[in-house]
Amino acid sequence: MWEYTDKVKDHFLNPRNVGVIEDADGIGEVGSLACGDALKLTFKLDENQRIRDAKFQTFGCASAIASSSALTEIIKGLSLEEASKITNEDIADYLGDLPKEKMHCSVMGRDALEKAIAHYRGEAEKKIDGEIVCECFGVTDREIERAVRENSLRSIEDVTNFVKAGGACGNCHEKIEQIIGRIIGTQKPAAKKPVRLTNLQKIKLVEETLDREIKPALQKDGGDIELVDVDGNTVFLRLCGNCAACSASQITLKHYVETKLQEFVTPEIVVEEVAG
Repeated sequence: MWEYTDKVKDHFLNPRNVGVIEDADGIGEVGSLACGDALKLTFKLDENQRIRDAKFQTFGCASAIASSSALTEIIKGLSLEEASKITNEDIADYLGDLPKEKMHCSVMGRDALEKAIAHYRGEAEKKIDGEIVCECFGVTDREIERAVRENSLRSIEDVTNFVKAGGACGNCHEKIEQIIGRIIGTQKPAAKKPVRLTNLQKIKLVEETLDREIKPALQKDGGDIELVDVDGNTVFLRLCGNCAACSASQITLKHYVETKLQEFVTPEIVVEEVAG
């Protein structure tokens, strides 16, 4: 399981301000059910143009709910000018920090607040700003650039933690590395040439990669994975625990597990699931 602070647990188990303000002055919606996280934020102003009330509806994990709950508490009593300066780091700090893998939840809250304020001001919803880099989650180069600059991100994993880009098929990894390199002045290292492996070497590397890179992440969420067989470049795996019943199991298997095995074993690896 993720290591959550007591305040994150409290806001998840006892979320504040859940619901929708029917006559809201500001409305902001971000995310999508297809991507696994969605948030609707509404607020109402008082006679002094300060946020009198704020409510949220969130579909997502514990961090998403806690971040949304914290956001509504943070912005109450603020003017729109003050609220517009709230960052995702402010949300994470209010909660006593978030697991790095869940920082995108605080970013989602920041984005919903910006949309709600724009809605109140009558500003037209922005068209897609920039070029789509991550097709899986619809993340643009501008969004990645902003996350890298504001949070001093240094790796693809960092970017995935903050904006989800790069967390599925992996096709955008090269573009993400280029963006990071352009901003922080680093160059992508030369790609390693594939090494021809014997079957025994391949099996050993698959087992080592599963134990070192994949199982710990799955076990944190109550899941697991086991090696069934290796036939040439095809690796047969069985998902166990929570992973076996998860609706996103195919994404986990093909886009996370397969990508890791291709990175640490050979780019030719193909993963196939074996039913439990």
